[in-house]
Amino acid sequence: QVQLIESGGGSVQTGDSLRLSCAASGRTFSSVAMGWFRQAPGKEREFVAAISRSGGSTTYADSVKGRFTISRDNARNTVYLQMNSLKPEDTAVYYCAATTWNDLGTYSVLYEYWGQGTQVTVSS
Repeated sequence: QVQLIESGGGSVQTGDSLRLSCAASGRTFSSVAMGWFRQAPGKEREFVAAISRSGGSTTYADSVKGRFTISRDNARNTVYLQMNSLKPEDTAVYYCAATTWNDLGTYSVLYEYWGQGTQVTVSS
């Protein structure tokens, strides 16, 4: 089992930055691949970013590429999502997810464990 707790969400203006954190417990952190997803009201959950177990590989949704950066600190059991140049369309509940399966999954069904989510609201 892996427990995940997100933090760092909030309300910001267009162009601002936020950094989300996701603290993991319950399993050796370096043994799980991590991802971030988001869900806007009335929409399906969508992939945002993923990072490999070692942190050496990452992948991003086209909509956030160049603006968001995923990283992890295996010593602190934490994964981060640095979000820059935020836009109103980035408004959503952001979820971190963990999996013992393959690295860099971009589909939610590939992740076994989920956090409770943190709200990000970007106003124009």
